[in-house]
Amino acid sequence: MSTEEVARAAGVGIGTVFRHFPTKAALIEAVFRERLRRFAEEADRLVESDDPAAAIWTFLTLMAEVAAGKDAWTDAFTAADLHEALTPAREQLPRALGALLVRAQAVNAIRQDVTVSELTALMLAVSRVPDQPADGAPLRARVLSIVFDGLRPQG
Repeated sequence: MSTEEVARAAGVGIGTVFRHFPTKAALIEAVFRERLRRFAEEADRLVESDDPAAAIWTFLTLMAEVAAGKDAWTDAFTAADLHEALTPAREQLPRALGALLVRAQAVNAIRQDVTVSELTALMLAVSRVPDQPADGAPLRARVLSIVFDGLRPQG
């Protein structure tokens, strides 16, 4: 997406965009930071949920969706230095996922032997599945459902 398209989508002039974001990389970093901030806020909100089982499944679904969306940003991100933008998420999101996991395991909503690292790897793998219909259902949603079934306690 060009800077002109961004300005048009935001309903502002190109000059306004460049006053706030002197380079395209700065604009991309700001968008990415905001996306991560909203994701982290959602994680924190879910940690406080009264329903740990629903919270873990909601968060894992969101995690797979956010990770799937990052592919569309990859080229643009390579132009920006995102190390600083990623730092809060690298710290906050695993803590939130860990809290969600412990709470979900306490109510037997998810297998006791599952770790944060395994959940992260699974959601990243699911995010790579194309979201094209397979047999009338979106493929990524179907794969996520199968993964969730495997994460639930057996018996």
